[in-house]
Amino acid sequence: MIIAGPCQIESEEQGIRIANYCKKVCDSLGFEYYFKASFDKANRSHMSGERGLGFKKGLTAISNVCRITNVKSCIDFHDVSQIDKAEERGWLPDIIQIPAFLCRQTDLIRRAVLTGKIVNIKKGQFLAPWDVSGILSKTGNKNILITERGTSFGYNTLVVDYTGLVYMLKEYQNTHGVPIVFDATHSVQKPGGLGSSTGGNREYVPYLINAAAAVGVQHFFMEVHEDPDNSPSDGPNILHLEDFEGVVKSIKRINMVT
Repeated sequence: MIIAGPCQIESEEQGIRIANYCKKVCDSLGFEYYFKASFDKANRSHMSGERGLGFKKGLTAISNVCRITNVKSCIDFHDVSQIDKAEERGWLPDIIQIPAFLCRQTDLIRRAVLTGKIVNIKKGQFLAPWDVSGILSKTGNKNILITERGTSFGYNTLVVDYTGLVYMLKEYQNTHGVPIVFDATHSVQKPGGLGSSTGGNREYVPYLINAAAAVGVQHFFMEVHEDPDNSPSDGPNILHLEDFEGVVKSIKRINMVT
């Protein structure tokens, strides 16, 4: 499984271009593809941070992208009311994503589970691998994904603990059937590192992905953009769209060996 797309949906046209390209790459290499985008980026470092198109316009744009390109979707929701409203409008994504900062919000998680959709829960930067059992006590093991996206290491810094990834693969994926996803682009973030916005270094993304694939991870999340330096959010850590194919090919090669 590959979950990939822009940090936030900026226009239908942009979404269609990115979804078509990523789907073509994933289809050719045998990966199931989900288009990821956000209608609202609520977790901003500063009040000046751009949040996106908003619920109605953003959700409509993402749903149109998925309908036109015939791809599955993954969208993050920040509160129960957003899920309620999306359900009332008659369209929910294939994967409902719970942001890392909200991974302990019981009401939000339980509401997501009740939709019957796949729920991807980003493991909080503050959680130990074994703390994921607390999340699963609220969800059960059916239709749940757990995504590793780095762990806080001092101020403005994240690190990836590959021994923790191995623990989660053995304890949750192999034993309980809960797939583990690795998110490399958020793992190279420097939260709040630019003062009023988040920094990061996309140069390290392929290395982290290769290492995750080498320890047995088979499912990946990555944000991609045609011009990351001008993305309204997460620019420093987003992968160039033109580099997406090479990264996915590398995953494929390592998966075949391991």
